[in-house]
Amino acid sequence: MIIEVWSDVVCPWCAIGRVRLDTALAQLAGAGHDLGEVEVVLRSFELDPNAPVGSSEPMVDVLAGKYGVAPGEAARMMARTEDLAAAEGLEMHMGTTLHSNTVDAHRLLHLALETGGPDLQRRLNAALVDAHFRDGLDVGEHAVLRKVAIEVGLDESDVSDVLDGGRYADAVAADVRQARAYGATGVPFFVIDQKYGVSGAQPVEVFTQVLERAITS
Repeated sequence: MIIEVWSDVVCPWCAIGRVRLDTALAQLAGAGHDLGEVEVVLRSFELDPNAPVGSSEPMVDVLAGKYGVAPGEAARMMARTEDLAAAEGLEMHMGTTLHSNTVDAHRLLHLALETGGPDLQRRLNAALVDAHFRDGLDVGEHAVLRKVAIEVGLDESDVSDVLDGGRYADAVAADVRQARAYGATGVPFFVIDQKYGVSGAQPVEVFTQVLERAITS
């Protein structure tokens, strides 16, 4: 079974949805369902491709402007999301997050997939999510990306080669086009064996139902 997940490292719902997917897979396996070999591959989708590189603007101010609300209300919205993430075991400090451009993060995720497979890609994604939501770092900043990538096991020269050039930019764009072709307008978006789609960070029960359908089809 191949599960493709379109997501962005600065999307809290993507992280929440991924935990719920993993929970559904674990529950099915624990109940004796034969899932076979499950491969989860991350695909690129930028929440805000126009986000400036090197921006230090707090996300609370960006959300306030986007939704036309006061910064205090935007902070309360973020706090509610933070609480939902905590219920899934995710540590997020939404008030410290920065408005970051993520195209280079996505290019490194493609490098991780190519050189280390889905496991390395997963580790890099988790580390970038933590860098953004837990540590309040700018995941569009090359110094941050380089440090995180090397710490999870990517080759330093490969990382520099990607960040210093345009490698995998076409792959990122192709992922976005494929998501649009599937009809996705946002993330997270999950596709199981190129047949079954799940849009959004659905409850575990929804993932379980779709996975059971995929298993028996």
